[in-house]
This record gives sequence, C-alpha cells and structure tokens, in this order.
Amino acid sequence: MSQLDQLTCQETFRRLDDYVDRELSADEMQQVREHLDRCEWCASEYVFEEHVIQGVRERIRQITIPADLLSRISLALDRETVEPPR
Repeated sequence: MSQLDQLTCQETFRRLDDYVDRELSADEMQQVREHLDRCEWCASEYVFEEHVIQGVRERIRQITIPADLLSRISLALDRETVEPPR
C-alpha cells in the first residue's frame, strides 16, 4: 500500500462501527486492518468498541420478545402504507 492509500486516524475512527460490523468493502476492510496494525491508539479504540458492541449484542439476546411483536409491526407498517400520516 502506498503512503497515499493509508488511512488517517480520523478516517479510521469514522469507519470503526462499519469495520466491526463487517459492512465495509474488502478494500476498506484491508485499509482499516492495516491502520490498526500500525496504530496502537486506533487499535485500542477498536478493541473498546468491539467489546461495547459485543456486550450490547449479548444483552439484546437476553431480551424476551413478545410472540406477537412481528405481526404488530407488520400491521402498523400496513396501516402506514394504506393511511399516510396526516
């Protein structure tokens, strides 16, 4: 990778959420990974963010979702499509 292709800390930080969620292109994933390999500060931010997101995901899995939630959401969406807001 050339010097011009390297991400700055600010650019990397803006991409961390998407990096953690694997929502970047393959090229962007590689650029972020290479920056994290070189930059201790950004790597520590990544580790922190990864732990926060994993913690949230674990807590979400523990929530009991009402059995009829999906049908209630579908009905509400159907009503919005048929009856636009006033």
